[in-house]
Amino acid sequence: MEYSPLLAPVVALIAWTLVIMAWMAVTRFSAFKKMGISLGTVPAGSRGCDMDGKAPNEAQWKAHNYNHLLEQPTIFYAIVLTLALMGMDQPINQYLAWGYVGIRVVHSLVQCTVNTVKYRFTLFSLASLCLLGLTVHAGARILHDCLGW
Repeated sequence: MEYSPLLAPVVALIAWTLVIMAWMAVTRFSAFKKMGISLGTVPAGSRGCDMDGKAPNEAQWKAHNYNHLLEQPTIFYAIVLTLALMGMDQPINQYLAWGYVGIRVVHSLVQCTVNTVKYRFTLFSLASLCLLGLTVHAGARILHDCLGW
């Protein structure tokens, strides 16, 4: 079965998100154990974000990054799937999609380890430019097809 090469970066970013989820779980359970917290002692309705300011920052950074991987990347998934359905898997779109994934992986590593905002912001901005490029390509195709531009 043939499929668009644009789907590979989608699968890669989903796999990376699952890696971060596992890293978050291991880190949090370790921090909770040191704090004397177990699943049986967590109050009903508690959320991980309730631990901000209580658990070590380094433990929470993985959770924050996991949340970030469930935010802007949803737009990435939508635009890449749109491009794949449009048959727009040209090399430039593949480069932009893989660039987005690669930059988001580096962003995760920075946020989960040293968490320096100036580096995170730079990486986020670069990834956003990749996302913008993908969106412009899809939009231009739609304008061309619908309006004859």
